[in-house]
Amino acid sequence: MKMRITSNKQTSIPMGGYNVEYAGINEGLSPRVNPSHSVKKISILPLIFLIFYEVSGGPFGVEDSVKAAGPLLALIGFLVFPFIWSAPEALITAEMGTMFPEDGGYVVWVSAALGPYWGFQQGWMKWLSGVIDNALYPVLFLDYLKSGFPALGDGYPRILAVIVLTIALTYMNFRGMTIVGWVAVLLGVFSILPFIIMGFVSVPKIDPSRWLVVDLHMVDWNLYLNTLFWNLNYWDSISTLAGEVDNPKKTLPKALFYALIFVVCGYFFPLLVGTGAVPLHRDLWTDGYFSEIAKIVGGVWLRWWVQAGAAMSNMGMFVTEMSSDSFQLLGMAERGMLPEFFAKRSCYGTPRDIILGFRCGFALTVDFSRDCGSRKFSLLFWYDLGVHSLCEVENEVSGREPAL
Repeated sequence: MKMRITSNKQTSIPMGGYNVEYAGINEGLSPRVNPSHSVKKISILPLIFLIFYEVSGGPFGVEDSVKAAGPLLALIGFLVFPFIWSAPEALITAEMGTMFPEDGGYVVWVSAALGPYWGFQQGWMKWLSGVIDNALYPVLFLDYLKSGFPALGDGYPRILAVIVLTIALTYMNFRGMTIVGWVAVLLGVFSILPFIIMGFVSVPKIDPSRWLVVDLHMVDWNLYLNTLFWNLNYWDSISTLAGEVDNPKKTLPKALFYALIFVVCGYFFPLLVGTGAVPLHRDLWTDGYFSEIAKIVGGVWLRWWVQAGAAMSNMGMFVTEMSSDSFQLLGMAERGMLPEFFAKRSCYGTPRDIILGFRCGFALTVDFSRDCGSRKFSLLFWYDLGVHSLCEVENEVSGREPAL
C-alpha cells in the first residue's frame, strides 16, 4: 500500500500583532478523489432520515429512562440533555462537514489537525466499532419476528434468513445512496406513525399528574444517564457521507437542525403518551414496553404495528450504518490511507469492493460465531488486519521499510 501525503496549507491572519494560523481550512481535495463522478446526490429529506437512523431509529430503547428515574426526570432528560450534548455535537458536525465536504468525515478532520497517522487511528477504531455494532441489527430484526414466526428463533431457518436479509440490504446499499435515503424515509415514517396514532387514541386516558412523579431517592443515575447518552449520541456519523450530499454547505446544517428536532420529538412524545396513559409500574419499563402500552391503549393491532416498526427500525439502522462505514473507508482510500482499490466506485457511485466484500462478510461472521466460540478468532482477525494496515501507514510516514 502506497500512501500519498499532502501537507496542510495554512493561512496566517494578523490579529493584534499576533499571527493566528488556521491549519487545514484551505486544504484541497483528497489525492484520489474523482470530482467528476456524476451520481445523483442526497437531498435534504432523505438526509434528515439518514441522520435520524444514525442517531436514533425511534423511541425503542428509551424505556429504561423511566425505570431508572421515573416519568418526570425521563421527560426532563430528553428535553434538556439535547442542549447539553446533542446540539453541540450537531453544530460541530455541521461546521466541520461544511469545511470538509468530502467522504471520510471525522477521519478527514483528525488528519487535517493531527496528521494522517492519527487520522487512520480514528478511522480504524470507529470503523471497527461500527461493523461490530451493525452486525447486531439483522439478529435483532429476527428476534422481533420470532414471536410470530418461531422457526426464525434458531437453526438453519434463522441462518438462511440472516443470509437473505444481509444480501438484500447490502445490494440496496450497492445500488446507491439515493435509494438508501428514500428507504430510510419510508422506514422512518412506518416506525414513527404508530406512536402518533397511539397519541391520539390515548387522549381520553391521559392523566397529567402521572408526568410529575419523581423520587430522587430511587434514581439509578448510571442507567438514567447512559440511556440518555446512548440515545442522543453519534451525530458525527453522518459526516462520512458529506461527499454524497447535494450542496452540503447548505443542506448538511439544515438537515442536522431538522433531524435534531425530529429525534427529540421522536423520544419525548412517545414518553409523554406512555407515562400519561397507563398507571406507573417502573419495573415494567424495559425494552419493548411500548408495545404493551400500545396494546393497552389501542389494541392488539397497534401492538403489532409498534413491534413491526421496531423491526423495521433495525433495518433502517443497518442500511444507514453500512453506508456510513463504507463511505468512511472510501474517503480514507481517497486520501491514501488505504489501498487504492478501496476507492473504486460502482456505476451507482457506491464503494463497490467495500460493500460487496468484507462489510457483508463481517456482519455474517459475527452472527454465525456468536454461539460457537469462534467470535474471538473473528475479532482477532479483523484486529490483526487493522494493525497491519496501521503499520503500513506508520512506515510510509516515517520512511521505514515494512517488516516482513
